[in-house]
Amino acid sequence: MLRFETAGESHGECLVATVTGLPAGVPVSLAYVNRQLWRRQQGYGRGGRMKIETDRVEIVSGVRHGKSIGSPVALILRNRDWQNWTEALPVEDFEGSAEKAKPVWRPRPGHADLAGCLKYNLPEARYILERASARETAARVAAGAMAKLLLGEFGVQVLSHVIATGSVWLEREAAWEELLALEGKDEVLLSCVDGEAEQRMKGLVDEALRTGDTIGGVFEVVARGVPPGLGSYTTWDSRLDARLAQAIVSMQAVKAAEIGRGMENAVSFGSRVQDPIGYSQEERRFTRPSNRAGGLEGGMTNGEDVVVRGYLKPISTLRKPLASVDLRTRETSLAAYERSDVCVLPAAAVIGEAMVALTLAAAMVEKFGGDSLPEMQRNFAGYREQVKNY
Repeated sequence: MLRFETAGESHGECLVATVTGLPAGVPVSLAYVNRQLWRRQQGYGRGGRMKIETDRVEIVSGVRHGKSIGSPVALILRNRDWQNWTEALPVEDFEGSAEKAKPVWRPRPGHADLAGCLKYNLPEARYILERASARETAARVAAGAMAKLLLGEFGVQVLSHVIATGSVWLEREAAWEELLALEGKDEVLLSCVDGEAEQRMKGLVDEALRTGDTIGGVFEVVARGVPPGLGSYTTWDSRLDARLAQAIVSMQAVKAAEIGRGMENAVSFGSRVQDPIGYSQEERRFTRPSNRAGGLEGGMTNGEDVVVRGYLKPISTLRKPLASVDLRTRETSLAAYERSDVCVLPAAAVIGEAMVALTLAAAMVEKFGGDSLPEMQRNFAGYREQVKNY
């Protein structure tokens, strides 16, 4: 089984990701992983942290001579900002360390601060926010890049774009070619494929910036080339749409996930929702004129593009803070402010790609097995022939 874990704090020495279950023989490019990390740092409305960090991955195990070797892959991302926090967040106490600490006494509404303090019985929220911070997602993107490299060996690509910023929506379908072009850009605004809609989105970000506010929106992840039959209807926890939803909602600030046109489908008649089935004799495959199901039926992929949307709330750190309570006195106070972003939608889309890729790669390993890439490819080729001859 392919799985991953991350470790590290926002202002700690480094972030760490481990990927286990990656078969031996997968070509690994450091330049590709670093490109994904760069994409996560881009976008209009990002904060000062992005000017400090230039994320570069170090692979310290599991890859040799440019290929995976079957053992766990360990990836390290060093935090440049750590030099400013060495005395505030030491591993071991030292004389006078209490005076160097940077406690957070006023929890932020919408953040993990207060709930985390209550859960872990900590007097203030510094350690909560250090781990709950979205800085952790840099490690997810590094792990997701490994999953994308595996998927690419089977012709599967995972891309994303932003379809809404606040109340401004992209009011048309995006073509796959537009997503490819978006991924290749070296200047990122809000990761919307439509320039006119993107400028209207930018106007809302500008408004939030002027007023000390933040703004959220919706991103869409599309996976092309996914074979039918990943996931299963047989048990609740093997349904792939459920696993994808969990992967997306696990992201910081994401409060809802949508498969295909799930929200629109829920308020429509069934005759307008289901995707009719056809068959191409020439291509010897089943076809669909639409993809409202988002490539998943009965918890399984059906051969169409897998489409998942994430609904991102505005981040909770505000330059004009909301009311809170001082944990020392229990008196009403304004919430704490930590250096933060105004809009993180382009980054969230890239993180969404990573989470979808990790989920699909895990499903591929479950379905086709194999300790090495050639073994897995043989199993995949046999299954593809079975489907073609059905």
